[in-house]
Amino acid sequence: MAELEVRDLSFRYGAKQALDKVSFALPEATFCALLGPNGAGKSTLVSLLTRLLVSSEGQVVVAGHDMARAPRRALAHLGVVFQQPTLDLNLTVRQNMRYFAALHGLPRKGLDGRIDAALERLGMAERAGEKAADLNGGHRRRMELARALLHRPRVLLLDEPTVGLDAAARAAIVGHVHDLARDGLCVLWTTHLTDEVRDGDHLLVLHRGRILADGVTRHIRGEMPLSDWFLSRTEVVA
Repeated sequence: MAELEVRDLSFRYGAKQALDKVSFALPEATFCALLGPNGAGKSTLVSLLTRLLVSSEGQVVVAGHDMARAPRRALAHLGVVFQQPTLDLNLTVRQNMRYFAALHGLPRKGLDGRIDAALERLGMAERAGEKAADLNGGHRRRMELARALLHRPRVLLLDEPTVGLDAAARAAIVGHVHDLARDGLCVLWTTHLTDEVRDGDHLLVLHRGRILADGVTRHIRGEMPLSDWFLSRTEVVA
């Protein structure tokens, strides 16, 4: 069974067709890169998957729950790291985690252990008492990742999570999330950067609101470097 399934999802902003019958299905233990240039429809898709936008055309199913019919159940299985940071910089790492847990209605019993485990998984345990304001960009992103895992979702959605990070921090975040996928999580990672996509990843290429390619990266790019293949198909000027 697919952990995340999208069926014929469409959306318009007035006369503009932002998404046109987008469909894909992702199983557990999958790292899927949703690759598309700016304006391809990635942000619209993320908004629909997180119910910030609602469409009457198409269907989103998370962990077997229809987003339209059972939005709370669907969202309960979804962990999200948005492109824009959503931390309270005046709180410590642990306080941010506790606040998030309260919003999700997680029980207090065993909460500190759950927080410790999530932070440890992302190499952030030693920073639990530091204020978020004192962390560098890479560690803030790791903290947001740990926070997104706190309620033990089955699907992790990341919307261009490396924006503004240096090369080393970007590589570290990409590596951490691939590890999460290997451990069983279904991951959808949106990006416009081909160097964040690995040859063995599941790749979705989105352009002008439509899926151009859906499969394993190495099979899609063939003999071409992915960057060249991507530029040739999406008419992006380097």
